[in-house]
Amino acid sequence: MTAVMHPGARVPVSDRIPIRDVTPRVGGGAVPVKAVVGETLVIGATVFREGAGEIGVNLVLRDPSGGPGPWTPMTLVDPDADRWEATIVAGEAGRWTYSVEAWADPVGTWRHDAQLKIPAGVDVGLTLAEGALLYERAAFGIPDTDRQEAVRAVARALHDDASPVPRRLAATATPEVVAALRRHPLRELVTASWPLPLLVERRRALVGAWYEMFPRSEGAEPGADGPPISGTFVTAARRLPAIAAMGFDVVYLPPVHPIGRTHRKGPDNALDAGPDDVGSPWAIGSAEGGHDAVHPDLGTLDDFRRFVERAEELGLEVALDFALQCSPDHPWLTEHPDWFTQRADGSVAPAENPPKKYEDIHPLAFERDFDGLVAESVRLLRFWMARGVRIFRVDNPHTKPVGFWKRVIAEINGRDPDVVFLAEAFTRRAMVHALAQAGFQQSYTYFTWKNEKAELSEYAAELAHDSADFLRPNLFVNTPDILHAYLQDGGRPAFETRAVLAATLAPSWGMYAGYELCENEVLEPGTEDYKASEKYELRPRDWAAAEAGGRSLAPLLTRLNHLRRAHPALQELRNLRLHDTSHPQVLAYSKQVALPDGSTDTVLAVVNLDPHHPAEAVVTIDLAALGLPDDGSLKVRDELTGEVHPWQHETYVRLEPGRAPAHLLVPVPAAVAP
Repeated sequence: MTAVMHPGARVPVSDRIPIRDVTPRVGGGAVPVKAVVGETLVIGATVFREGAGEIGVNLVLRDPSGGPGPWTPMTLVDPDADRWEATIVAGEAGRWTYSVEAWADPVGTWRHDAQLKIPAGVDVGLTLAEGALLYERAAFGIPDTDRQEAVRAVARALHDDASPVPRRLAATATPEVVAALRRHPLRELVTASWPLPLLVERRRALVGAWYEMFPRSEGAEPGADGPPISGTFVTAARRLPAIAAMGFDVVYLPPVHPIGRTHRKGPDNALDAGPDDVGSPWAIGSAEGGHDAVHPDLGTLDDFRRFVERAEELGLEVALDFALQCSPDHPWLTEHPDWFTQRADGSVAPAENPPKKYEDIHPLAFERDFDGLVAESVRLLRFWMARGVRIFRVDNPHTKPVGFWKRVIAEINGRDPDVVFLAEAFTRRAMVHALAQAGFQQSYTYFTWKNEKAELSEYAAELAHDSADFLRPNLFVNTPDILHAYLQDGGRPAFETRAVLAATLAPSWGMYAGYELCENEVLEPGTEDYKASEKYELRPRDWAAAEAGGRSLAPLLTRLNHLRRAHPALQELRNLRLHDTSHPQVLAYSKQVALPDGSTDTVLAVVNLDPHHPAEAVVTIDLAALGLPDDGSLKVRDELTGEVHPWQHETYVRLEPGRAPAHLLVPVPAAVAP
């Protein structure tokens, strides 16, 4: 191979030293690894060379402008496997690249050999002379004058025949010289891996607490003595301070567009709607407009903009549902009939999931005008972006082509990289992963259906490690479509447990309004459908009465969201560690992250998954692996109760539903521990 100049090298690059299995790597390097500003990443590679010579390895980062990042040496973490790693903190948002450089370390090789030869009296003078030449060469590559002089002083000391040999060797090990050569090593036979893409996005792409609400239910009057009266953007805005006070970051709205009349669904998804039934917000489009209009019952576009502005004042971002489907009354049916599938009898095909039919909506036929639908989707997204929306929750993206989303998201993020897309894809893993790799910043997950210890442990590990380089999970505890049997049967303790898990297992979690009231009445046994579902009717709630009566989970939710903000460890995805417990229903895990001041932030979680029975368990944690004292001196504070407890390698816990669903523990500094 002809030597070439690598962007991160100061000497020509060869292929002399093998570099294998660079990680993370997605799609063989064709898909960017995902990170957010400030996120911790571990880059690894297998590097070795022939013979016994010493080698060095470093990471080469290129920022979005193509400029070099800081010098980042890698550390040999597994000598048997020749595995090297470097831990970095993602910098500014944009498209980065990273590659690994390996090189022969002649100075390190000389020091290793000299420590063997000189005590044995083998070629002492020649070895010292060769060392002096190496240090002289190394000094030329050091730009700092003082450090350069320190390395030159080593060369002079090795040449000094009048000085004792031990003193001459000691000059090579001074901290100043070691630091200078670690930062500016003498490198030979430099070899580089191919650059890999790294996409760094804003922190909301990874970290956030989401609250889903139906604006039409806030301030609504259900119409016991007359037609129902919908809530509006104005009345919904009155709920925003309470949502912000609970510590949520994002308020997510289902579609706010006009709702079709034809085949409108009645309460509990009834096929026949009455004249006053409000219908499903996902049956988009009527004579009042389509995806770029708001339902007149909610107000005007100006009212929507003022809702967004009020949210911003409270520190909330508004996420809007983007559902590419149409009611039979949508303007597209007449303006763009080519966007729909025509059946043999001339009718437009409804949405189906055989044998089920969804008469109130029509899917789009992407194969008929792919480019036109891309252009219209981009137009619609930018329409709402112009009104303050920077987050979109995409409804059923798995029923549209993956390539469609890749095009749409690329066009939006190419101009506006801060826009975040959340994929609502409860479907096969292959499709969920494909959508994440197509550009979705976040994804719904199977978390709702993982309730037993074994399956929850396996899935949490998958999200934190196996897919974390391309898929960012958002752990919703419930949705308007999903009331899991665990919540139906477990009462308030089940709601508490799932909130603790969702808020601490991943950096993003979400809930649908009513969760804080422990709403768990199911339409029919064996289903996950809410009775009197808010999807089909107005559902005003008396929040004040619930809080006054102590029925609301708002205090717990507020505490959880406060802890997430206070502890950087809970804002990371890849740092999850699972720990052993002696009880089949007690789950223990920890999250830890290094802080800029050199300290660490650590959170230990112990959760009882059984909402009906107390659980007693011995929790086993390798404290030394977490950098915590294992001599019995460790004290931890429960962030849910404020209590301080001793903690050891093996610790007994008792968790009782209704009193203590979990421990969320942080180490207490010895100076302040009681």
